[in-house]
Order: sequence, then structure tokens, then C-alpha cells
Amino acid sequence: MTGAPVSGTPRELIAAPHPVLSARALPVDPADPGVVVAAADLLATMRRARHCTGLAAPQIGLGWRLLSVDVSLHPGARSCAGELVVANPRLVAASRWEPAREGCLSVPGLTGDVLRATRITVRGERPGTGAPLTIDADAFEARCIQHQLDHLDGVLFLDRVIRAWAVRGVEPVGE
Repeated sequence: MTGAPVSGTPRELIAAPHPVLSARALPVDPADPGVVVAAADLLATMRRARHCTGLAAPQIGLGWRLLSVDVSLHPGARSCAGELVVANPRLVAASRWEPAREGCLSVPGLTGDVLRATRITVRGERPGTGAPLTIDADAFEARCIQHQLDHLDGVLFLDRVIRAWAVRGVEPVGE
């Protein structure tokens, strides 16, 4: 889903410890009308959430392999595929691992240091058409996509923090 603006309905964000966040998401048929609606809703929810650079379907209560990303306004972004949604994404290459601080809308008030690849390649499908999609990302965009991929596998960033002391509390950001 790229190109013309897509309208959707913002959905409520799901917070831990909701069970949908710890379950492995199921593959989807990218041409299914329900998947197309969910893709539009992911984007609408992402646009509404302040400082949001990506969301996964479990974060809006759907156990589907669907994620959205848009790092275009983030100062740490070097690569930027723009605003897009990927169905059935899979990581096919990862290199240059570095730790960095992460937070999550589904785990408000906490951040932690997580080791992630700074260069990745992800393959998936475009919702609506099912056309193949390949994303080569680096720096912050690579981190953001890996964070969303973890959500699809039922993994939260807290499961990946380097050490327990690497978790810190933060002031909540209002909408």
C-alpha cells in the first residue's frame, strides 16, 4: 500500500500483557478485502499515534502477519521506504549488529537497549495486489522494521533487552 493516500479507521492500541502480543501471528491472503481494510487501519492508527514510526497488526488486536512503517520524519533515518504496509514480511538478510534504545506504544513508559542489525533485507507482499515487495533498510528504519517483525512473532522489545539494567522508565508522551 503505497502511492495515493489511504484512508482507514484508527484503532485502539493494545498494551502488554494482552495475549495477542505474545502469540505468533498468522499469514494472510494479501488480496483479502479484510486484510486491505486492516492495512488501511494500521496506517490510520500509526498516523494518529504521536511519534509512531511503525505498527504491527497484533498492536491493533489482529493476529495477522501485517506491519506498517514510516520513518520519514525520524531524525535517525538514513533509508526510508516511505509509508507502507507489508503482508507476510520475512527477514532474508541481516548484518552489522548494534545496540540502541527502543520503546514501544504497547509497552508505555519503558525503554530498553536492544541489539539489532543495522542493515536488513525484508521480503513480503503488498496488501491489495499481493505483488512481491523487497525492502533494503539501514539504521533506524532497519531497527523499526525488526521491532515490528518481532511483534509478528509474539516478541516484545523487553524480551530482547541486553541486560535487565538496560530497561529505563520514561515520561509518557501525550497525544
